[in-house]
Amino acid sequence: MSQPQLTPPNRFLRYAPRDGSQIRYAPTFWQRIHLDPWLLSFLLMNAMLGLTILYSASAQDTGLVLKQALSFGIGFIVMFIMAQIPPKIYQGFSPYFYGFGVMALLAVIFVGEIRMGAQRWIDIPGFGSVQPSEFLKIGMPMMVAWYLSRYPLPPKFRQVIISLIIIGIPFLLIAEQPDLGTSVLVLASGMFVLFLSGLSWRLIMAAVAVAAAIIPIAWEFLLHDYQKRRVLTLLDPEADALGSGWNIIQSKTAIGSGGFSGKGYLDGTQSHLHFLPEGHTDFIIAAYSEEFGLIGVCILLIIYFAIIIRIFQISMQSFHNYGRLVSGALGLSFFVYVFVNAGMVSGILPVVGVPLPFMSYGGTAIITLMATFGLIMSIHTHR
Repeated sequence: MSQPQLTPPNRFLRYAPRDGSQIRYAPTFWQRIHLDPWLLSFLLMNAMLGLTILYSASAQDTGLVLKQALSFGIGFIVMFIMAQIPPKIYQGFSPYFYGFGVMALLAVIFVGEIRMGAQRWIDIPGFGSVQPSEFLKIGMPMMVAWYLSRYPLPPKFRQVIISLIIIGIPFLLIAEQPDLGTSVLVLASGMFVLFLSGLSWRLIMAAVAVAAAIIPIAWEFLLHDYQKRRVLTLLDPEADALGSGWNIIQSKTAIGSGGFSGKGYLDGTQSHLHFLPEGHTDFIIAAYSEEFGLIGVCILLIIYFAIIIRIFQISMQSFHNYGRLVSGALGLSFFVYVFVNAGMVSGILPVVGVPLPFMSYGGTAIITLMATFGLIMSIHTHR
């Protein structure tokens, strides 16, 4: 009797045999625990690099580093737990999670705390402050992907309009807080799902034209005075070198002084002498560049791009439209986080207060990011 021929697993669900004749492969160790070893390795490298530079940028504050390490530990546990849950459960849960996020944003209007002129947080007794806009960084792409995956792709005009309404409600609520940086990131995460769904280039170009027409209106009537100053400071930071332009000037000084190989670990001057503002949070890549130079920045960017490329591979290998759209949108969103932070620190984008993933200090941002990677690993390992 001839031996059965082993056929490789099918790449797309629509080509998969449905009669039960396919010979199944025994799951590997990583498939049994629902983790992707490549993505996990890149995340661990990024976390170790982040803790290393945080120790230097925080003036060797061991307590701060331990808190960050604890946040990473919690984040990896959250990632592992979320990776065990099948994507179908996330798909069914998406509208409820989105609705919870929108209700929380509405609650901010009435009971939110005001800090530094912005109303973004809700104080929960015994727990601390929560920023509801963080939930929408995950909830937005999940909701748009849930809606679009119910219909044949590419979406029709009616589905595009409804998707834009889904995207627009949280965007306006977050922008009103005001939090322009987070609102743009949430907007982008939803628009990425639309783009990946096969939106026609005609509609994309029409949307770009509408956005270009809205920019002058937004400048006159929607942007706050401090937001306008950030844009003007980007164009000419030396106009107010000791005021609004100080951050960008000191950041570019730190990056340039690092040269090719850097000044050496713990030998940075801009951050240690407190010339560099927020050297352990938003501007941590400037402190990193000063100490490790161009070589260190290239290593960091290689790790980031390895993470992004792996996410895109997982997206392409997904067996269902929901997983494809969500994982692809989260990968593009991760790229935007890196690009926006690096751009504002190097003086090519306005300062909007976006942390650098896995490098900037902040427990909420790390746990939220790790949750997104848990969702991505779930999509990859549950077939």
